[in-house]
Amino acid sequence: MKKNSILLEDAKNIFDSCGDIFSELSGKNLLITGGAGFLCSYFLDIFSIYNMQNPGKEINILATDNFLSGIPERLEAFNGIAGIEIRNHNVLKQLDEEITFDYIIHGASVASPIYYRKYPLETIDVNINGTWNMLKRAQADKSKAILYFSSSEVYGDPDPARVPSDETYLGNVETMGPRACYDESKRLGETLCYNFYHQHGVPVKVVRPFNVYGPGQNLNDERILPDLLSASIENKDIVLFSDGTPTRSFVYVRDFMKGTLGIMFNGKPAEPYNVGNDEEVSISQVAAMMCDAAKEFGRDISVKFETSQDEQYLEDNPNRRCPDLQKTKSTINWKPEIMVREGLSRTLSSYLEEETLETQAKET
Repeated sequence: MKKNSILLEDAKNIFDSCGDIFSELSGKNLLITGGAGFLCSYFLDIFSIYNMQNPGKEINILATDNFLSGIPERLEAFNGIAGIEIRNHNVLKQLDEEITFDYIIHGASVASPIYYRKYPLETIDVNINGTWNMLKRAQADKSKAILYFSSSEVYGDPDPARVPSDETYLGNVETMGPRACYDESKRLGETLCYNFYHQHGVPVKVVRPFNVYGPGQNLNDERILPDLLSASIENKDIVLFSDGTPTRSFVYVRDFMKGTLGIMFNGKPAEPYNVGNDEEVSISQVAAMMCDAAKEFGRDISVKFETSQDEQYLEDNPNRRCPDLQKTKSTINWKPEIMVREGLSRTLSSYLEEETLETQAKET
């Protein structure tokens, strides 16, 4: 699959901003779990640039995925690139590999509500036992670092007095309900990270992502921004199944990747770091921004409010979500640069370009 120009531009921007990292990764062995997922596939975009530019000094990357929710086509562009191997593998099973991994990026999870509500026990299993396996692997290999993707969901539906939420906030999370399988297993994943570091010295870096979006995201996972993008692409009105007042803080994937790489190499072990955007917007506001972005591309759409047929659609849904980024900003030289309005326009443009590329490929 040919990559669109915006995805390539973003990957190059991240690559250029994180140059110091590659001198450390050169010639090292790197394991990426959940490689076909939205976030981890971006690591492959970035690292593939380095490998193509540095023959003989490649990062030796094994990217695994069981493709339950990841997109196999997203990985086609990496076939044949020196130093990159893609393998169908479930992190619940031990990896039969004699290689010692210098670094591990553990992104395998079930992150979309449509999937974790359908597979709640599988979600708990991969978030706990899959994480346990990766931490054990890092311990056995004496890895220099393992990156663990936690979630902003560990804060649950936060007390308004604790929004923006910093890493010391203990959260307001429901232990029983349709979202609990994800929220609580991510919290326990952090506990595993803490104990593997303090008992075994495993240098695990913990990132809490806040509503990441951008080119390459699966438009069928029924999260809010993919839904808005799908409507815009199809030139259909946006339908909101709430009153639009809940707020979120959406971070463009380019900004997120820069912050995450910074924490992976410079964050303190077994401490959580928020990585997101502190621009808090309501769902109604972001829907209106999406309509404005769509108009740039000749689409005339509006917002409609309806009631979901799914009785659990809004159950345990947080009313506000916004990160306090002071800890991350003070640890690494980073801040989010792409605000929501610009990010939506870039993302929509990338998908429209992708449609054009696919049409051209079918015609040839």
